Amino acid sequence: MAQPSKSRRPYLIRAIYQWTLDNGFTPYLLVAADQPGVTVPLQFVKDGRIALDIGGMAVRDLNIDHDPIFFSARFGGRAQDIIVPCSAVLAIYARENGEGVVFGEPETPSTTEDTPPPPPEAPKPSGRPKLRIVKSGEPDA
Repeated sequence: MAQPSKSRRPYLIRAIYQWTLDNGFTPYLLVAADQPGVTVPLQFVKDGRIALDIGGMAVRDLNIDHDPIFFSARFGGRAQDIIVPCSAVLAIYARENGEGVVFGEPETPSTTEDTPPPPPEAPKPSGRPKLRIVKSGEPDA
């Protein structure tokens, strides 16, 4: 049986992040702040969402190479550590033109877009197993 594939979300986040930098844009993450594992300043959350500037001038020690994404940023003049699981990222986009990738809803184990649905189970036979001998048309060597 094939193993479920990994989520594409972390790879796409890194790709769009790099694309924004290569084009001189400012990368922003839109995050579902109410998801498990998210650590953001709650006073800046609106309707369960927060937009985070992850450009080089706005953050320190950005680690976008692994899940979760983490960095330090200043909010209201105070440095805070931010932790964002990739599954909680709703979009990554360039502030200047809004181009990027929108993922939509947070990714959960039941909604992971990369995990195929389980195959339907074959019906179980009823009664006793029936075996029969099948002979090959070739003689034994």
